[in-house]
Amino acid sequence: MERRQYERIGLRSGTTKMRPAKEKELMLDTQNEDSQRFGQVLDFMRVVWSVAHGLHSASKQMESQIGVTGPQRLVIRILGRLPGISAGRLARTLHIHPSTLTGILQRLERRQLITRATDPTDARRALFTLTDKGKEIDALRAGTVENIVRRALAKLPRDKVEVAQDVLTTLAKELERGP
Repeated sequence: MERRQYERIGLRSGTTKMRPAKEKELMLDTQNEDSQRFGQVLDFMRVVWSVAHGLHSASKQMESQIGVTGPQRLVIRILGRLPGISAGRLARTLHIHPSTLTGILQRLERRQLITRATDPTDARRALFTLTDKGKEIDALRAGTVENIVRRALAKLPRDKVEVAQDVLTTLAKELERGP
């Protein structure tokens, strides 16, 4: 007898329920009977929305497991590679508005995962580095969103990953332009 796999999903009410894991695969199927009705743009958007939803869900799960969200983890990972980076450069690196980054930095600073120091060459600029506690989070691999992304990328040849990155970069630029 085949044993069915289940996964726990969160509901908006704050409760959770179990659903068969196979349903998730069906939701991502873009080659179903609806594909002919939707067309290339809507099919692509369905996949993008699925990825966005998956990233959000994985981010919440990561927060419950290791204490930081996906965006916070990304900031920690960048600070681990570029210690002493300014907020402006960090925002440009992440392709987000500085005001969006401010909240993330404040939460990480409150939790003592990063430190803020005044730039000795320009007192108006703050420079950020990881604390020892932040370095511990930076070193984690299991239970992270990037581990999921790493697994997915490992299933594809490098040229397909590069094409996907080009498509997503083009889409991100168009989204910045607006409607």
